[in-house]
Amino acid sequence: MTEQRAFEPIVRSTVTSRISEELSKRLTSGELPPGSALPSERILADQFRVGRTSVREAISGLVSLGLIERRGNGSFVTEHLPQVSIPVSDERKDFVSLLFETRRVLELPIFELAAFRATDAERADIVAVGRKFSDEMPLVEFRELDRLFHNSVAAACGNRLLFELYGKVLDALFQSEAFNSLLFDRANEEGVARIIARSGREHRAIANSLLAGDPVGVLEASEAHLESVERQIVDDLV
Repeated sequence: MTEQRAFEPIVRSTVTSRISEELSKRLTSGELPPGSALPSERILADQFRVGRTSVREAISGLVSLGLIERRGNGSFVTEHLPQVSIPVSDERKDFVSLLFETRRVLELPIFELAAFRATDAERADIVAVGRKFSDEMPLVEFRELDRLFHNSVAAACGNRLLFELYGKVLDALFQSEAFNSLLFDRANEEGVARIIARSGREHRAIANSLLAGDPVGVLEASEAHLESVERQIVDDLV
């Protein structure tokens, strides 16, 4: 019997989905043949460098797909593997689409209110933030500035309850493992660079409309920005 390779640590991704993906690759390649025992949850957690709960959830998902079966205290590869594919990327992108749909419901009317209610100082600050974006800025720096820009516009809407609610939506987006795994995947570096370059221009368009006190322009620029970012993530990233 050949010696099993250790699994690589999971880095910057949707943990449970990535574990499922890595295990399924070993199953379908024959490295973990039908009937063979999986390493224990403790060993898998150590090899992936994740919590045992994530490993347990991943294995449960493979059990539901018929790839793994439980026997006593152990997990074993099913004797006859079904022909299935695991749509890991689709699940991540579906979640991102839900977040962007939620943003549209809240962000567009909040930004419209800001166009009416922002003070001159707030408009000037938003324009100043918008000018800090550059086409080739690092992703981490871009995300910090992106959050600051959207917070600054929302704060100018004059409704602290809407601002607080919107902040929770942004938290869900910026802390999302699904979103982060797409942005930080090395295979997506070129696509993310295009998103950064285009988003900077779109943020400046929103800021300029706010400065002009143009609510229609703010709505159009904001809606175009959300649609553009979502489309690039869903269509271009892998």
